[in-house]
Amino acid sequence: MDQQHLDVAIAAARAAAVELMARRDDRIVREKAPKDLVTDADLAAQQAIRSILFDRFPEYAFVGEEEGENEPPQAVRRGEVDAPPCWVVDPLDGTVNYVHRLQNFAVSIGLYVAGKMRLGVIFDPVYDELFTAIDGGGAMVNGRSMRPSGCRKIDESLYSCSFSAGVQGDAPEVQRFLRVLEHCRALRRLGSCALNMCYVADGRLDGYWATSVQPWDAAAGIVIAREAGAILSQYDGAPLDDWNPMFCLSASEELQHSMLELLK
Repeated sequence: MDQQHLDVAIAAARAAAVELMARRDDRIVREKAPKDLVTDADLAAQQAIRSILFDRFPEYAFVGEEEGENEPPQAVRRGEVDAPPCWVVDPLDGTVNYVHRLQNFAVSIGLYVAGKMRLGVIFDPVYDELFTAIDGGGAMVNGRSMRPSGCRKIDESLYSCSFSAGVQGDAPEVQRFLRVLEHCRALRRLGSCALNMCYVADGRLDGYWATSVQPWDAAAGIVIAREAGAILSQYDGAPLDDWNPMFCLSASEELQHSMLELLK
């Protein structure tokens, strides 16, 4: 990956943010599934992203949350050598927050190449924060390098988590939430997977876990968190699966070990 790819992804993210902010106070909302919302802003933002990315890289594959573009080509998923690079896009991560006019939503664009997420751009238009990373090049926010907090003790940690839409009280996600709540300093549910991952990368959260998000929710955040130096694996300790991200992300190896024990 190179600066050209990063510049195009940034331009696409900013174009999508224009669509989101223009519709923030006057948007059309519907349910895709119970408690799972989509707005006309999601759709307009994805169209803006797709147009810019395909104008520069028409041969690349594209996965986006909306408009039925949810599955990568099998060659991409398998990481085959001759598979095309694949953009993985969430035009509005944090739709429920957006609908309720809360902060904590963002545009997220990742690029998957040769079996690995290798570029990430996440833009928060409310706070004008641009988080970026290229594989092997570190992670930045508005031109400043990011590093995790380094927290090692779970009783001193601030974690965040995500639940699935329509989660039931007896779900494993809720049981994990209660176990972690008993041990950490505090626990948050902020509503945006992409921003949660950026906040761990920048030391604002000490960790984050999610077992019900989609690849487009985490794609860009995977690169940003990894390049910042955070510890990332599946929640059972297995290597991260980019296309099935049921993961735990922590500021240190020690903290990750403690969290994986609680999430079993």
